[in-house]
Amino acid sequence: MPAAFTVRLRKVDGRALTLYALAPFEAPPEPAPSPSSEPLEANPHLRWHPLRGEWVTYAAYRQHRTFLPPPEWNPLAPTRDAAHPTELPAGDWEVAVFDNRFPSLAPGAHDPPLSVVPTAPATGACEVVVFGQDPLEPLGAMPLARIGLVLQVLGERCRLLAARPGIAWVLPFENRGAEVGVTLHHPHGQVYAYPVVPPVAERMAAVAREHAIRHGRGPLTELIARELADGTRLLYRGPHAVAFVPACARYPYEVWVAPIEPVAVLDALGDAQREDLARALKTALRKLERLWDRPCPYLLAWYAAPAGDARGWHLHAQIWPPYRTRDRLKYLAGTELAAGLFAMDALPEDSARALQAVDVAAEVG
Repeated sequence: MPAAFTVRLRKVDGRALTLYALAPFEAPPEPAPSPSSEPLEANPHLRWHPLRGEWVTYAAYRQHRTFLPPPEWNPLAPTRDAAHPTELPAGDWEVAVFDNRFPSLAPGAHDPPLSVVPTAPATGACEVVVFGQDPLEPLGAMPLARIGLVLQVLGERCRLLAARPGIAWVLPFENRGAEVGVTLHHPHGQVYAYPVVPPVAERMAAVAREHAIRHGRGPLTELIARELADGTRLLYRGPHAVAFVPACARYPYEVWVAPIEPVAVLDALGDAQREDLARALKTALRKLERLWDRPCPYLLAWYAAPAGDARGWHLHAQIWPPYRTRDRLKYLAGTELAAGLFAMDALPEDSARALQAVDVAAEVG
């Protein structure tokens, strides 16, 4: 895939905006629009959880962020009326990235409040990634070239954020659907850049490192080899990428998407890997969408290696749809939240068979 054409702008309130497309496009005028012209005044902070040995981030102003507005007030649509600006300008861009106006982490965080537990500034960054201009076109329905562009953009954002001083880990993710808490339905994702390695990534890195020391390769690289050999739970197998229901799934229709050969971060993908990864991702998302022929809510997270700790790491996405049947949600309850041990009501093999039976070849192309 050729490098994306890029335009970098500053919004009227001072936030950064970057526009991307596969073809050249005219740069919109600067400053770019914003629903508010007031400068961003975000000052989140961290508090230490002494029982769990981990940080919690606090940003009370997020209670006032935009919540499920009507279509005519979509802040992620291009601005059509200068008197009612949105977050984005009109133009022929395809993907847009801007600083979140309601961030949980902010580069200028300072002077955390005193408490009975240790506190610290919640430095870092939170970016919004708008996947396209059409508010009704979800990521899985987009052309393969657009999905590939989204992956390319996420790779660039992760690289740029990881290069900032004090950033320990970067997480791109997408929340889709009210069932997982989305506040804006326009297809978009987010990128969080953390000042610490959060507990899940920290544990995964330790496991990957130890496994690589003992066995010469990371645990996911080994698991993918086993899943490919077994074939029972595969949803897509291409020359460079794979999608499957993992044998260790914690959600009934959980799906993982990964390159077959390990890379540590999105920006390290070769063109052929990225193109096949886009096909694997689209296949997985279309199968989930067609399973019950209705919009499928999910949380999708890309797991890349923490800064300076890539041994044994294998880049991949995990997709967690919240439904366990057509009309029943999988809730996290006592054993999951209190003990951290997931209880599954469905076998991954049964879920894989159901998804394998969904034919999306014509849609994927």
